[in-house]
Amino acid sequence: MRISYKTDYALKVILHLSDIYPDKKNHIKDISKVQDIPQKFLEQVLLLLKKGGFVMSKKGPGGGYYLKKAPDQISMGDIIKYIDGSVSPISCIDQGNEKSCDFSSFCVFKPVFHDVEKAILNIIGNKNFKELLQEQKSLRKNSVLDFQI
Repeated sequence: MRISYKTDYALKVILHLSDIYPDKKNHIKDISKVQDIPQKFLEQVLLLLKKGGFVMSKKGPGGGYYLKKAPDQISMGDIIKYIDGSVSPISCIDQGNEKSCDFSSFCVFKPVFHDVEKAILNIIGNKNFKELLQEQKSLRKNSVLDFQI
């Protein structure tokens, strides 16, 4: 499984919006600056997330982007599967692709790769953004900045 930049940015956006949920909204330029995501690329990501039902937007003063659902209702798996599609480690086990190989019926690797896919789905499917936000806050709290002059 390989995560695209688009998915990486989508995960960061959802985590960012989770931090301000449910009271605030953020404009695209602010999200771009805080998350260090090029604004033009961020526009595409936000449109995808909006189309997927993860975020909403409101125009005007006091407007911006915000989560459509609570952070504990959105998993990493939801975002990854929506943006990148399959999490299969090899194409021959993708749904609809099972017959793509002449050796499929007796392939010794196929069950191993199915197990890998199940493990990935289990991990990313059970990690929601409320938990991720708590983990991020804990990491920030525990990190020590050492400035020297």
